[in-house]
Amino acid sequence: MDAGKQWLSNKVVLNFRADVRKTPVEGMNVCPLNYTEYVPCHDLKYISTLKNLNYSRRENFERNCPPLEEQPFCLIPPPKEYKIPIKWPISKDYVWRSNVNHSHLAEVKGGQNWVHEQGKLWWFPGGGTHFKHGASEYIHRLGNMITNGTGDLRAAGVVQVLDVGCGVASFSAYLLPLGIQTMSFAPKDGHENQIQFALERGIGAMIAVLGTTQLPYPSNSFEMVHCSRCRVDWHENDGILLKEVDRLLRASGYFVYSAPPAYRKDKDYPHQWEKLMNLTASMCWNIIARQVQTAIWFKPGDRACQLEKEKSKSLVLCDQAHDPEQSWKKPLQNCLTLSPEAENIQQLPPLPERLSIFPKRLEKIGITAENFSADTAFWQRQVSEYWKLMNVSKDDIRNVMDMNSFYGGFAAALSTKPVWVMNIIPPSSRNTLPAIYDRGLIGSFHDWCEPFSTYPRTYDLIHAFRLFSHYRGNGRGCQIEDIILEVDRILRPLGFFIIRDGKTIISEVADIAPMFLWDAKVYNLEGVGNQGEQLLICQKKFWITV
Repeated sequence: MDAGKQWLSNKVVLNFRADVRKTPVEGMNVCPLNYTEYVPCHDLKYISTLKNLNYSRRENFERNCPPLEEQPFCLIPPPKEYKIPIKWPISKDYVWRSNVNHSHLAEVKGGQNWVHEQGKLWWFPGGGTHFKHGASEYIHRLGNMITNGTGDLRAAGVVQVLDVGCGVASFSAYLLPLGIQTMSFAPKDGHENQIQFALERGIGAMIAVLGTTQLPYPSNSFEMVHCSRCRVDWHENDGILLKEVDRLLRASGYFVYSAPPAYRKDKDYPHQWEKLMNLTASMCWNIIARQVQTAIWFKPGDRACQLEKEKSKSLVLCDQAHDPEQSWKKPLQNCLTLSPEAENIQQLPPLPERLSIFPKRLEKIGITAENFSADTAFWQRQVSEYWKLMNVSKDDIRNVMDMNSFYGGFAAALSTKPVWVMNIIPPSSRNTLPAIYDRGLIGSFHDWCEPFSTYPRTYDLIHAFRLFSHYRGNGRGCQIEDIILEVDRILRPLGFFIIRDGKTIISEVADIAPMFLWDAKVYNLEGVGNQGEQLLICQKKFWITV
């Protein structure tokens, strides 16, 4: 292998976890080149071996992770022609073809201006299936539809959006100038590598699908859920997928639907539209606009209406014991979550003020406003130190992940930098993800004993605060090496991995980091409560297989 002018002795060998009990002293082996885009929990080869998957409910596109012992235990190589990604904001419009070398989307969606080939680059004109003339015009039209021509989406109170079946995430990219944060997702399906394109552009996205399980996001977290030809049959199965949208929408939120049933009168579309209207009416949603190719519903969060619909047996409400805010690996509920009483709904300001307001949902788990304020101030100081220690320029970092986000203070401290942050809360931790959303940030539940739903070479910076100590001895069966291997898979070449943990863990990771082809250095910094704490900064080498 070649890392610049340095030849490395790591071998190209496909190992599996069952065959390797600890990290080889001579260094990790490298997987073969046909693993360059390996996504363990969305691997079609493995999924094809599974029986009893419900393809009509899209279970084959959900997370289907192989057992740990059957997962490769080798470094995922970059493509031979891989280049360091183009920096933001240029990457919004252009990325290297060699980094995502797939032409299918350009061939089938070029007429809708998703993506075009331009020499050694992919060019993203900003189009989509229902906004081929550009996302900006479409977003402006949505604002006019909601406000009756008096304002934009910000004026309508939209701060956070969930984009279902996002394609290459141009909708999200063109919401950024409005200060609107978007969680974009799409399945790993026939729309070849759409999420990989989005992430290569520097736009927040992940692989996911509306199938049989709840999405890994907390309830009451988005002011808008958007579907532009998202290939979801909302009218089927008694509207169970619409009820999942209702769970995720805040009161006074919007469901934007741009798809043939909203405007076409042929085929079965009128019947589908009638079913949608009946379902949304039974859920106490109001349709507020239907223009061009788009319909928009408003969720008033009308608790009295929901209780009246239940009384008339036109709606089933979820059991009050059901916790809608913790949604990791939970089956979809064919019931509606009762809206909170109006006095229990915190009125949240727009960004950037929302970042610093104390989320009342933290009170439910015993976290005080004082705890929150101290955490916010602590991370403001630490982020400044991190940038000095990494010695990076302003635009070197774009895609950031915080693997154990606590209250979201790390991401909030990054808000003045040109980055986006994927905040992760392990389901075995205190559930602070609802509060993170209440700060105007985005994120997901995820268990780090499993691979994350993203492509290789996704993130420029990954941060792990007390993550390894959290997982040590928890009985899940995964080791430090397993988590580090997953970090290596999703970290870009020359990307940084920052570990902040106990001295024993820092020492262990520092010892094995070179075996993963990382440079590593330990620092002593201020810890929580002004106690000294160790910090390990690792940088992934840029190497290729020859």
